Amino acid sequence: MSLVVRNLQRAVPLRRARLREKVQAVRRALGVQRFDLGVVCVDNRKIQQINRIYRDKNTPTDVLSFPFYESLKAGDIPQPEFPDDYNLGDIFLGVEYIFQHCKENEDYYDILTVTVTHGLCHLLGFTHSTEAEWQKMYQKEKQVLEELSRHTGTRLQPLSRDLF
Repeated sequence: MSLVVRNLQRAVPLRRARLREKVQAVRRALGVQRFDLGVVCVDNRKIQQINRIYRDKNTPTDVLSFPFYESLKAGDIPQPEFPDDYNLGDIFLGVEYIFQHCKENEDYYDILTVTVTHGLCHLLGFTHSTEAEWQKMYQKEKQVLEELSRHTGTRLQPLSRDLF
């Protein structure tokens, strides 16, 4: 189904075609390519505003996920009853924040791929509020990123690796 990638910022350069390619690969690895997905790239000011409104945290962040299926159990693939329900939700990427936190030896698009993987896992019901939940999410991210690494030759590490 459709993938919409919007760039609503001008703080950092972003090639949407390259990001779209990375997001498509993550969707395939997760087996959710038949679902609609929105990816919105924003600057620090906008991601901080969204974070303040929805999470009561007045600070910029790397990713915020807004699932279409809010009560999905971790790892379950949605089973839509109607064609219009083939939707995972939206991911907001704080691309300026991500760019600022990239280390010198890291590829910006690789880090965006890791961040999108984390966001997509949230859309699929994964959380990291407890150590047990984190362990499930970490394993899923690791599995997806290892599959991508086999195809691309990169060594991608899960975003959630240092949370617990």
